[in-house]
Amino acid sequence: MPKILMVLSAANSLRLADGTAHPTGYWAEEVAASHRTLTAAGATVDLATPGGVRPTVDEISLDERGGVAAADAAEHRAYLDSIAGRLAQPLALSDVRADDYDAIYIPGGHAPMADLVSDADLGRLLVAANTRQTTVAALCHGAAALLSAETPDGAFAYAGRALTSFTDEEERQGGLGDGTPFLVETALRERGAVIRTGVPWSSTVVQDGNLITGQNPQSSTATAEAVLKALAAR
Repeated sequence: MPKILMVLSAANSLRLADGTAHPTGYWAEEVAASHRTLTAAGATVDLATPGGVRPTVDEISLDERGGVAAADAAEHRAYLDSIAGRLAQPLALSDVRADDYDAIYIPGGHAPMADLVSDADLGRLLVAANTRQTTVAALCHGAAALLSAETPDGAFAYAGRALTSFTDEEERQGGLGDGTPFLVETALRERGAVIRTGVPWSSTVVQDGNLITGQNPQSSTATAEAVLKALAAR
């Protein structure tokens, strides 16, 4: 059975464009649906954060402020409660070796924009995984974490690769809008990624070799399924 490293942000706030702090965390559906899909298929999923810090759920991902129906929010919360012990004791990224995993999976929420985007330990893991052709998946704002992957000469490891992320339009429609410190899609384009997007809020997954990316929370299950399919084909 495959062994997957799920990397979560340790941030609970994000500095907005105007300098104010905004509460944040991981997006409930992206962790719950992804983890459930992966483990239901028999995968072992280890959780890791910078410093081994317990991750924080973004509370708006569990109510109508995040456009989440009450029934869906209850389902996500119940699943997160069922893995609370694992969430409470994640591995530290600095202690993790890419060689120990068949895939690296990065869910979103705005939190990765605060820490994973420039985390040296994650960058090390992603560059090593890319070199070994290990499957790497990033979902929604989790794609910002790919920016941490710089080669020794300072190049972006995923330049020229096709991928998707939470789009600029989605950020304007239902994200932080003008408050966002940067636009994930734009930042990835500027580093040389080839962005492929679906219509806003559609389930959209893009695969380019060992790199699998999902556009938004609606893409959570499809992204996890694409990872399972890629691992089964190895």
